[in-house]
Amino acid sequence: MPNKAIKPNNHPHSITRRKFLAASAAATTVATLGFPSIVRGQNLNSKLDIAIIGAGGRGGSNLNGVKSENIVALCDVSGTNMDAQSLKYPKARKVQDFRKLYDHHKEFDAVVVSTCEHTHAFATLPALQLGKHVYCEKPLTHNVWEARVIREAADKAKVATQMGTQIHAGDNYRRVVELIQSGAIGNVTDVHVWVGRAWGWHENQAASKAANDIVFVQDRPKKSDPIPTGLDWDLWVGPAPERPFNNLYVPGPKWYRWWDFGNGTMSDLGSHWIDLPFWALNLDHPRTIEAHGPPINAEIAPASMQVDYTYGPRGKMAPVNLSWYQGTYKPQLWKDKEIPQWGSGVLFVGDKGMLLSDYGKHLLLPENDFKDFERPEQFIPKSIGHHAEWIHACKTGEPTTCNFEYAGWLTEANHLGNVAYRVGKKLKWNAKKLKAKNVPEAARYIKREYRKGWELS
Repeated sequence: MPNKAIKPNNHPHSITRRKFLAASAAATTVATLGFPSIVRGQNLNSKLDIAIIGAGGRGGSNLNGVKSENIVALCDVSGTNMDAQSLKYPKARKVQDFRKLYDHHKEFDAVVVSTCEHTHAFATLPALQLGKHVYCEKPLTHNVWEARVIREAADKAKVATQMGTQIHAGDNYRRVVELIQSGAIGNVTDVHVWVGRAWGWHENQAASKAANDIVFVQDRPKKSDPIPTGLDWDLWVGPAPERPFNNLYVPGPKWYRWWDFGNGTMSDLGSHWIDLPFWALNLDHPRTIEAHGPPINAEIAPASMQVDYTYGPRGKMAPVNLSWYQGTYKPQLWKDKEIPQWGSGVLFVGDKGMLLSDYGKHLLLPENDFKDFERPEQFIPKSIGHHAEWIHACKTGEPTTCNFEYAGWLTEANHLGNVAYRVGKKLKWNAKKLKAKNVPEAARYIKREYRKGWELS
């Protein structure tokens, strides 16, 4: 699939006051000319016909977020999950295999994808190719190549898209973005992002228990546990390598620790926490990526690790270093107690001060230096709600804030952190060619082989 030219100085998700107002003004034109016929002339009071792919867990939460619309189809590899939701939506078509759902694509306008990470792209791509609007849970895809495929397919489809980075709709993130982009702390040269969660592979069982994680394991389970009632295990495995069912995969989010199905905390929480600097600093593709952590486990993502990214200039913004820490890894400023000891946070370091943020609050540091600081005028409007944004975009053609153009770049960058960790080398990244030019062995983690019967095309 051809790759579009990358233009860092005209980045598509750059948000300044002028660009935001211009984008809003252009929305009417987009709605009239650029979107499919289901948007043109859409009555805002009419309801979308939505197909739900993945109805349990996060799927149930996302279903609740769009319940104001017509739910016309329910799809889940677990018949139990599907039947439970069918009690609320008895008229919805039930299909266990999402590939067969698209045999009835004329019945719906939009799709909500909440499957496990390793099947996100497989459930999303057909919808885009059929001109359907798509909401997909984070992370957008299972690997770098899939993220590029989905981003480019969305660009071609010209439909409303949104990745499930729900915190992006919060007021706190908006205020932080405004402070950074208005120059409150000057030119930002470094960003540190850390999360306290320590789920994944631990070097010993004591560490696993201390992190309140699943039972300590090192290898892929060989024994087969009883398959839960209603679960089509072969469909659940999907494009991943075949193996017997085991309770260490499901139920619950245990699967996300296993490389074949997920990418651990880096891609999961990275979608939420790295989202803030990605938005505030107009980031897209890193130039280099280097990771540090425990010995590599072939089956399970690490509970703790660090990834260091370098980004080049973006318009008037200077080059920036971004470091990610999870589990036991923390920034040196945190370890030296030079900043508040928040369990998770984002620290922007500028030449005029620092800004520390988490999901719900932020501080300008040193606090005494900013006691008389006057905040900039707000230029990012309050969100109508993460799911509501997407529904509104489906009906009007107006932009969403976590569309697949933005989410695709964010997902690629997060996955590259794991690629660097798994190869154990610093990557010099060529975003246009989707290659680490100095580490050819990284290719196996950028794009993987799929199980027979599964293709992404």
